[in-house]
Amino acid sequence: MLSKSITLRFSFNLICIVTSVFFVLLTSCDDSDPNTTTDPPITTTDTLRFASFNVSMFGSSAGDIKNKLNSAIAHPEFLRVGAIIQTVRPDVLVLMELDFDESQETLDLFKSELLETSYGEFDTIQYRYAYQIVSNTGVLSGNDLDGNGSVSLPNDAFGFGNFPGQYASAILSKYPLDLDNMKSFQEFKWKDMPDANKPLNADGSSYYSDDAWGEFRLSSKNHVDIPVMVPGKTIHALISHPTPPVFDGAEDRNGKRNHDEIKMWTSYIDQDSYLYSDQGTSEGLSTEESFVVFGDLNADPLDGDSFDGAINQLLDHPRVHQSVSNGALIPKSNGGAEHNQQSGNQGDPAFDTAFFGLRIDYVLPSSDLSPVASGVFWPSSEEEHFDLVDDGAASDHLLIWVDLQITY
Repeated sequence: MLSKSITLRFSFNLICIVTSVFFVLLTSCDDSDPNTTTDPPITTTDTLRFASFNVSMFGSSAGDIKNKLNSAIAHPEFLRVGAIIQTVRPDVLVLMELDFDESQETLDLFKSELLETSYGEFDTIQYRYAYQIVSNTGVLSGNDLDGNGSVSLPNDAFGFGNFPGQYASAILSKYPLDLDNMKSFQEFKWKDMPDANKPLNADGSSYYSDDAWGEFRLSSKNHVDIPVMVPGKTIHALISHPTPPVFDGAEDRNGKRNHDEIKMWTSYIDQDSYLYSDQGTSEGLSTEESFVVFGDLNADPLDGDSFDGAINQLLDHPRVHQSVSNGALIPKSNGGAEHNQQSGNQGDPAFDTAFFGLRIDYVLPSSDLSPVASGVFWPSSEEEHFDLVDDGAASDHLLIWVDLQITY
């Protein structure tokens, strides 16, 4: 019995040893780290809407728009502006022609009275982050720019305006604005742009005096880069509102200025070293950074009075997403096609962004982003909400938008 017990114990131990060896050999053939999961990373994709809207909310004097917003119900055109935004519901929205004030009360009232208040069927919308952009409009240059013998507003300002901040811009966002890293180019001088299109008289002399040209700022309002911190990514909002290329003479001073204001953005995304910001920086936008160009750029690629194909500098730029600038995702509307079909312009009226028959408002994402849809809020007479825009009922411009897929 003892012998049999020893034999059984030996056999059991042998089985345990063989099993252990087999387990060691088996695990040695597995290169995976037992502390590392093989599951794929979890990714999330959000579709965010970026929009630009020239709301034509400028007053005849400082504080005029702020006072009107305090009684917004009495101004149906303002209520329509709010209803359009509540309908389209952008995540990031840039506003043009909203008068600036230092206290930001105008923008706060715009939010509270037009967006966070419901007038009828439209759902309210909130923007936690908002910023008004200081402007060159109505800021006296100190020089007699129009040659009438006196230095006075509006024509002798760095940007046409009857008071400081008229026709200014602002940004509203559901996502944080990195204002600590904002760059502006309000004080950049036109003369410092290489190959600047300096306005000349018929005899070849400078339209502006030497003193005026030496101090003349290029930006008629401002050029700003505001980083927007969307989930998993920073997108630089490049905002400007160049002067319209009209209201001048044979020297084409506004047309040439409009061209060079647009050129400033191409220089910025090309990292041209001549630029300098108000913050003292000279570098442009890194090639790794994503951006969206916003604004009423006052330039149509085919029609209007632009100088030397001004907008094509941006539309054809390799860092601008070509599907939105020149391809299948150019923002368009049925209302534009209906309203401007007899305008006689070369461009497709479906692409127009203003009642006067031009494509001049833009939302242009960088080529590394993923646009999936776009549009101009301009319903035809047979579509819902036509009454909001009918014959310029809200503004002479339309809201334009582009949807971007953001994966993180």
